[in-house]
Amino acid sequence: MPRFRLRRPEPAPAASSEGRFEVELRRSGRTVAVPPGVTVLDAIRARGVEIESMCRSGICGSCQTRVLAGRVEHRDGFLTEEERERFMTPCVSRAPAGERIVLDL
Repeated sequence: MPRFRLRRPEPAPAASSEGRFEVELRRSGRTVAVPPGVTVLDAIRARGVEIESMCRSGICGSCQTRVLAGRVEHRDGFLTEEERERFMTPCVSRAPAGERIVLDL
């Protein structure tokens, strides 16, 4: 069951960081390109990988996913600073443009 916290989501970074990046899905062996304006969640689902999600706004944590490598631009209002070292919310968070993140999916 997701836990709920009363925190505001992080503001979105400048538009320059909204560029394309890649997500490697380690367990499934797939690499997914995430274009500007598309969430990691939607890009992954379009490739047939299901992830649970409820709010799609980064406040419930139901889509929380383990990050194995890469930098994440966290935009959620759910994860603690400590949790952000290991997890991301793919419904709102992204990687910097041109980079790659590796998820445990």
